[in-house]
Amino acid sequence: GGKVNMNDTYITEEHELFRKSLRKFLDKEAYPYYSQWEKDGMIPRAFWRKMGEQGFLCPNIDEEYGGSGVDFGYSVVINEELERVGSGTIGIGLHNDIVIPYITTYGTEEQKKRWLPKCATGEFISAIAMTEPGAGSDLASIRTTAIKVDDHYVLNGEKTFITNGMNADLVIVAVKTDTKVTPPYRGISLVIVEKGMKGFTRGRQLNKVGLHCQDTAELIFDDCV
Repeated sequence: GGKVNMNDTYITEEHELFRKSLRKFLDKEAYPYYSQWEKDGMIPRAFWRKMGEQGFLCPNIDEEYGGSGVDFGYSVVINEELERVGSGTIGIGLHNDIVIPYITTYGTEEQKKRWLPKCATGEFISAIAMTEPGAGSDLASIRTTAIKVDDHYVLNGEKTFITNGMNADLVIVAVKTDTKVTPPYRGISLVIVEKGMKGFTRGRQLNKVGLHCQDTAELIFDDCV
């Protein structure tokens, strides 16, 4: 790649103005409540909605889908300022910068219109389900399957350590759609499961050493259509 000129700062004056308004918001809406969120084991959905109202969710989404269409520097600022509040807020960065880009990159027009605006307002909270009780960083060995039946898929399997697991309205699930292909990773697909879909339930919210307000959970798919 090209050389990086260390004099070129990625974070500009506009980003710093944005940081100022975000910090003011967090001073009022997050800092005073964070220790209570840690006790409750959950960041309230009302906080997500407030973040969305102020334009602090999914800043990279194009304006036509309810985002601001701005560069990744804004995400950097959001993550830095949330980290100042406490590490239990990491589920917001996951929503903004890990889950949503899958939809913006690979989603159909219909899917983008259906999900992105609600993800930007905080009405929908997202998660990504890869890790399983028997598969962590070795994703090729996941066992959750999605078998095509007529015009839909039927999912079976379990996921664990899923960030935003209890709150999620929308989960991108890594599944095996082909269990016979070699190498095995070629048989992996991503499917979106929505809250309320038949056969989708949540197991335990997991107790962790820290990040208590991050609702990390088990997800179960039992003939989930």
